[in-house]
Amino acid sequence: MEYRVLENEYVGEGMYYLKVGGEFEAKMGQFYMLRAWDKFPLLSRPISIYRIEEDGISFLYKLVGAGTNIISNLKKGDPIKMEGPYGNGFEKVEGKVALVGGGIGIAPLYMVGENIENCDAYLGFRERPILEEEFGKVTSNVYTTSGDTLITDILNVEKYDYILACGPTPMLKKLLEMTEGTKTRIQVSLENHMACGVGACLVCTCKTHSGNKKTCKDGPVFWGEDVIL
Repeated sequence: MEYRVLENEYVGEGMYYLKVGGEFEAKMGQFYMLRAWDKFPLLSRPISIYRIEEDGISFLYKLVGAGTNIISNLKKGDPIKMEGPYGNGFEKVEGKVALVGGGIGIAPLYMVGENIENCDAYLGFRERPILEEEFGKVTSNVYTTSGDTLITDILNVEKYDYILACGPTPMLKKLLEMTEGTKTRIQVSLENHMACGVGACLVCTCKTHSGNKKTCKDGPVFWGEDVIL
């Protein structure tokens, strides 16, 4: 379906904030397929939901190629096509929760903070922290790292009942190692490349202990004990 852009601005760390007008319903951790072009690039871009409000839906995306470059140049009132929501998102949990995001992996965690109480946010960046104040509105505490210090360096997983994480694979693998043998359970949102978004093309296939799964349809969120990274 076609919608209209309400806001589109650069927020730092190569990331943009995009808000699209309309009425939307989705679960935390789901995504939409976005496109603002006709024939090229061929594929739409999968973008995680950042937030849903009464007047629209917002996304964080990173400028990485031709598609996101086109999206980054959209102005207020410009048309954009979106299909979704797709995928299985984060399951709601109770207890002490840490939200752990690396880079653009922070995107789906804001909506989690809005929907789960007693959360702390751990956000890792390459150069400098961004959106600390925004995450402070929906979480109890916000901890950030940048440069050579990794977000996993400052996290004590045993302080938490659950870890909900999204970010680069090395970060997720480290978190799985850190929670192994503890009582802390972890959900991970994978960032595998996607093409169709509905499980038809198999581009985003990932390994789990029950066989290969489709990240876009069976995920992108999996329980840590199920997925093989």
